Amino acid sequence: MSLSDHRRVTTAGLLVTLGIIYGDIGTSPLYVLKAVIGRQPVSDLLVLGGISCVFWTLTLQTTVKYVILTLRADNKGEGGIFSLYALVRRTKTKWLLWPAIIGGSALLADGIITPPISISSAIEGLHTFSEDIPAVPIVITILVILFFIQQFGTEIVGKFFGPVMLVWFSMIGILGVTAIVHEPGVLKAINPYYAFTLLTQFPGGFWLLGAVFLCTTGAEALYSDLGHCGRKNIRITWMFVKTTLLLNYFGQGAWLLQKSSGYLGNLNPFYEMMPRWWIIPGIIISTTAAIVASQALISGSFTLINEAIRLNFWPKVRIVYPTDRRGQLYVPAVNWLLFAGCMAIVLYFRESSGMEAAYGLAIIITMLSTTTLLAYYLYLKRVKPGWIAALLLLFFTVEISFLIANLDKFPHGGWITILIASGLILLMKTWYAARKIINRFTEFIKIDSYLPLLRELSNDLSVPKYATHLVYLTSANYTDQLESKIIYSIFQRQPKRADLYWLVHVDVQDEPYTLEYFVTVLASQKVIRIDFRIGFRVEPRINRMFRKVVEEMVRNSEVDVLSRYKSLGKKHIIGDFRFVVMEKFLSYENELPLAEKLTMDTYFILKKLSLSEPRAFGLDTSSVIVEQVPLLVHPVGELPLRRIY
Repeated sequence: MSLSDHRRVTTAGLLVTLGIIYGDIGTSPLYVLKAVIGRQPVSDLLVLGGISCVFWTLTLQTTVKYVILTLRADNKGEGGIFSLYALVRRTKTKWLLWPAIIGGSALLADGIITPPISISSAIEGLHTFSEDIPAVPIVITILVILFFIQQFGTEIVGKFFGPVMLVWFSMIGILGVTAIVHEPGVLKAINPYYAFTLLTQFPGGFWLLGAVFLCTTGAEALYSDLGHCGRKNIRITWMFVKTTLLLNYFGQGAWLLQKSSGYLGNLNPFYEMMPRWWIIPGIIISTTAAIVASQALISGSFTLINEAIRLNFWPKVRIVYPTDRRGQLYVPAVNWLLFAGCMAIVLYFRESSGMEAAYGLAIIITMLSTTTLLAYYLYLKRVKPGWIAALLLLFFTVEISFLIANLDKFPHGGWITILIASGLILLMKTWYAARKIINRFTEFIKIDSYLPLLRELSNDLSVPKYATHLVYLTSANYTDQLESKIIYSIFQRQPKRADLYWLVHVDVQDEPYTLEYFVTVLASQKVIRIDFRIGFRVEPRINRMFRKVVEEMVRNSEVDVLSRYKSLGKKHIIGDFRFVVMEKFLSYENELPLAEKLTMDTYFILKKLSLSEPRAFGLDTSSVIVEQVPLLVHPVGELPLRRIY
């Protein structure tokens, strides 16, 4: 079944949506109410107020903001904070860069806690039998297997995600109803009065928002996965998902009300309200659902990095496409980076209760960033300023409250995700700023004045032939321009005589899956330029794409690619193609301000660790020449050198 099939509102499409979208937010009942109660004595106000806060958080934050409003901001069907940024950056408003970078970095940083906390919370259900059962080795084993199988792709595993999550949501809904029947009074928590009273009158009530917030941490991932399933499928399935989530939360509340005035201790209300005979099947289903939640987070991280590379926020890294299915990708460097982070989290906290204390602080920063970009998107869509102001007031009030409450987590582990997010922000901003500096000081010249010289060089038999077809990758956006360094490479570095010169330009579009090209003949049978327009989620296999374009041009009799050597041409043998890639390095002949020097030094260190230009563009390395060219940003002053006799 194709991706387009999944986007249609069909039974299969709805089932796939259940499996892909709701892993994170769907497994939150495993730990949210346990975190809300904590080590305080259970009381009616604490239980009813906590559930009331969860109800209204899922309603306002998840349903209204994300499902109703933010899903409208799709970039050709794709979602996520970088897709949203791609929609608004066309206005050239520079400050929009910051919420995009901060939000994307925070989302990646907080993501390292999702697999450990979800899987640990599920496995710790075994403690209902015995506190001596070691959960950490089991969690580590599952994580090792989970990250190892990423390299093989998730298409086959993904087929099981939908049924697994259908069973999961059905189970938590039924468990909730069973518990509510015994304590129907818990349903009055729908009244926002209980949430308001808890936050204003309960000792330390406001700070409980840090735990309440865990119920909606998956909302940002819900938006990021828009492209996998489509808006309609998400909105329809959300009605079912939200209903089962609330039933389970209210069911846990019903069990807690029966335990009023006691202490929860290490008990988890999610497992305690289960019949004893169902504990083992419940743990198995919970663990499987937690693995699905982790898989969704990992796949989302791959997508996020892929978008960051296309937007010049991240160094080029190897991206593998395990299947031909649209949207399926694997980023080895990110996979093992996440794995190392997850291992460190498990070994540092060891229990899900410790992870709860650190979880959520960074993700609320992402939500604030999304709100900022969303407001600007609505402004561009000419929504009335009054409506935008009202929405900003509502969501900023809710999210800033969550942020303040989550700051209490900083000394208890929240500093870990903030530290990682800060490092990612610095990396993204440095890479982006360095690319801007390089682009600013790249010299472009008009190619028209060099076309006669190119013809002469091509016909000059005194110069040894370098290649039949010589292909240069150019960053010039305009067809009548070319980098001066390419002209230097052809005429001065080593005269490169070729029968036909090709110029190839790759323009990464803000749309995700654009794949088109156009051809400009600059000099008949001598100089031809090809411009590729590819979406930010399309793998740039330039070697393969270039070959296809040449084949089409040959069929249309637009170009002759046969070898110009007489012995080979008469046998109709195709001429040789050689690619030349210009790779910049920072020249010693620079006097840079300290800030720019640090930026450029960091950039070139990262560049050495990143993917080379030929591999990044999918070029056949056997036919590629890489030429190093110095980058001169700020030339040194006049050298006081004088001649003596």
